[in-house]
Amino acid sequence: MNQCIIIGSAPVEDLSVFREYNTSESFVICADGGLDTALAAKIKPNLIIGDFDSAKSAPPANVETVRLMKEKDDTDMFSAVKEGMHRGYKEFILFGALGGRFDHSYANVCVLQYISKLGGHGVIVTDNEKLFFMPGGRLHLRDMKGATASVYPFGAPSATVSYTGMKYSLTEDVMTSDNPLGTSNVIESNDATITVLGGNVIIYVLTEEK
Repeated sequence: MNQCIIIGSAPVEDLSVFREYNTSESFVICADGGLDTALAAKIKPNLIIGDFDSAKSAPPANVETVRLMKEKDDTDMFSAVKEGMHRGYKEFILFGALGGRFDHSYANVCVLQYISKLGGHGVIVTDNEKLFFMPGGRLHLRDMKGATASVYPFGAPSATVSYTGMKYSLTEDVMTSDNPLGTSNVIESNDATITVLGGNVIIYVLTEEK
């Protein structure tokens, strides 16, 4: 196992989203109410962690469980990522991280930056969205022709970005956090790229409208 899947408490409307990922060969952590989602999707977790203020199901007796205090600084999702990092994982896929309360969704986006800062890679996944944090480098968007991509500076006041294979191209253009010009570009190539030459960005990909 070299991949850690974390399932959070935000709703996962389409449980078939898990089919794209090899859950049986991944280390699966349920963060609090993510346990309900895992059980509904017939996914057996390797670890359950949380203060259990949102989970409706009781943790199975044969699964390792870490109980957190309700009065704490870290969210359950953040605690789950830290636990995964502590166990040596660097690749993280986060489900149940968007939707529900905005403050928790925003905090989970910040968790992507935390993973990157410690040398890992993370992506937030819903049934029709993917969200990436990039501190530099190039992201290949393969086989996503027709999807919509948005790019914003994150954790920095500006970012220098280039696009290829997109409807609206960019070449070393500077984006600023107070002017969201990177909204709703269209991927026109099966191997589009987004290159970050300076600053940090969040990349949001919408695969289809629902």
